[in-house]
Amino acid sequence: MAIALNKPLSPDLNKLSSYLQQVNESGWYTNFGPLHQQLTKRLEAYLGVENLLLVSNGTLAIQIACKVLKINSAITTPFSFVATSSSLLWQGIDIAFSDIDPQSYNLCPDALNTALEQDSSYDGIVATHVYGNPCDVDAIFQVANKHNKKVVYDAAHAFGVNVGEQSVLNFGDASTLSFHATKVFHTVEGGAIVFKHKTDFEKAKQLINFGIQADGTLGEPGINAKLNEYQCAVGLTLLDDIEKVIAHRAALFNLYCDELKAVVELPVWLFKASINGAYMPIYIEDEHLQQKVIDALIENNIQSRRYFTPSLDLAYSGQKSFGCEISRKISGGVICLPLHAYMTLDDVLVVTHLVKNTIKR
Repeated sequence: MAIALNKPLSPDLNKLSSYLQQVNESGWYTNFGPLHQQLTKRLEAYLGVENLLLVSNGTLAIQIACKVLKINSAITTPFSFVATSSSLLWQGIDIAFSDIDPQSYNLCPDALNTALEQDSSYDGIVATHVYGNPCDVDAIFQVANKHNKKVVYDAAHAFGVNVGEQSVLNFGDASTLSFHATKVFHTVEGGAIVFKHKTDFEKAKQLINFGIQADGTLGEPGINAKLNEYQCAVGLTLLDDIEKVIAHRAALFNLYCDELKAVVELPVWLFKASINGAYMPIYIEDEHLQQKVIDALIENNIQSRRYFTPSLDLAYSGQKSFGCEISRKISGGVICLPLHAYMTLDDVLVVTHLVKNTIKR
């Protein structure tokens, strides 16, 4: 039996058809339509946030957030999906890499502080909540406040995650989400930005609609980054069951951790942070043992992925680096195991049994 690394949520076709019929009857297919407004309100309520702006993908979410916050240069993490860095570079934002924490795999506040003490010229900080594990948001706030820097969090993996009683999206000056089909919640393609300040939200809403202001006049040049009504229909359909989906994914994640904590290294989650089961990363330092595990998984039709590799300071070696040895080490040994809403607890036991037996041989 094959076990897929990921399997996107499939929307209920009856519910989806009902929403699509509404779109067809109204003739309002995009440009902040009724479903766009519904999805915005429901997401704000579910996530416990304000100033949420839907956009056409998570990459543009990062670019729009930085544009609004006037971030023209940033220190960022080398351990993330390529879009975190490539979206900035594509927009002409100068980036530099600072190392990660060896336990959480997130941007290390101490290393970040040292980098800014060496060079304070950067406008902002772009940090990723890797695998849905929140950064040390309090420590990063202290560093950013000390050096007077804006903070954008790439929260593409962190849908529905809380730190204590607070949504992780409420930290920083802006947090960006990806609603790509592979994510915990999706709109096929799409994303969102949560802004700390209403004025930034209003500015971004203009920018994603070509810079057209509320009164119809043209302001600062913008771009087209709106989410259309058909994609909003998918989001509204999937949102009905998202609590069950996240609870199930978290149960799979916790079982994985219970079964594997004695045989592999696992990232340490932020204290008081909830779990959404976005990914299941393990770390194996020994290269020979890594390959044995990957080969055993392939032989048994179980998908896995070296995610994330390479360390982005190597991929973009022309950018400044303040030292990324930990990121390079983790990138060389991390493997993501299957985790998605259609897996069962028995599937997890099949995977973990194979991993444990391979390592103990």
